[in-house]
Amino acid sequence: MTSTPAPPALSRRLQAVLHRRPVLRLTGLLTPALVWLVLLYIAPLALLLATAFFSTNSFTGRIEYEFSTDNVVDVLTTPEYLLTALRTVGVAVGVTLLCVVLALPLAAYMALVARPRSRPVLVALVLTPLWASYLVKIYAWRMLLVPEGGLLGSLSPGYGWIAVIVTLTYLWLPYMVLPVYAGISSMRGSFLEATADLGARPWTSFRTVMLPLLAPSIAAGSVFTFSLSLGDYITVQTVGGTHQMLGNMVYSTFSVDLPFAAAVAILPLIVMAAYLLTIRRTGALSRL
Repeated sequence: MTSTPAPPALSRRLQAVLHRRPVLRLTGLLTPALVWLVLLYIAPLALLLATAFFSTNSFTGRIEYEFSTDNVVDVLTTPEYLLTALRTVGVAVGVTLLCVVLALPLAAYMALVARPRSRPVLVALVLTPLWASYLVKIYAWRMLLVPEGGLLGSLSPGYGWIAVIVTLTYLWLPYMVLPVYAGISSMRGSFLEATADLGARPWTSFRTVMLPLLAPSIAAGSVFTFSLSLGDYITVQTVGGTHQMLGNMVYSTFSVDLPFAAAVAILPLIVMAAYLLTIRRTGALSRL
């Protein structure tokens, strides 16, 4: 049996330095991930925002790299664009609220009522829609929502905002169910039992005990459902009829006027930043 050779002197000295300086060790561990994040996410986003302050030559269609705020001012002051942004936010809020309403009873059943052996199966069933193609699911809902002759018949709302909200809710519901399920599973059953022993009704126990404890989980799920709905453009293009969201405006203009499309993309960034700031002020993110 051969013995492992001793590390060279340089390696031993490096290990000793890293052992004595935890900050340097942490920097070495985080630097590759930070470089990857900057190169693949922050840098392209910064370039996109910078493009919004350029302009497009109306004759040649080429980008003119001269600083101009015309696109940004146009997007932020034109009522039509602001109304589209308001409709987009309304859809994202509606999808998020509907996901919360559906996820709470479903997650509560999975965590508190279902047998322990069946819980992994239920979690797998919740995740199953995520395994299917995004486009396949949207077109499946398009077939269901056909105004005339569809599978829902007279119950179909047709193509429009209701169809968009229903379809997006189906798409992003697992992202709300899983955090809420994890939050309920981490609770101690004695909390709910104590409220019952003190004479609290089920609704009172849910409102005063379970819901405050689930606030971080709901906040985490809402970040996914809200942001994914805010940036979606294929769903509204497929089942939304003639309606448009911010993503549609970016998609329809980026090939002919990239600076203007970049300026439109600033609106969802502002909305998402304000949304995260609002959640942060509630203290929910600090408890995740």
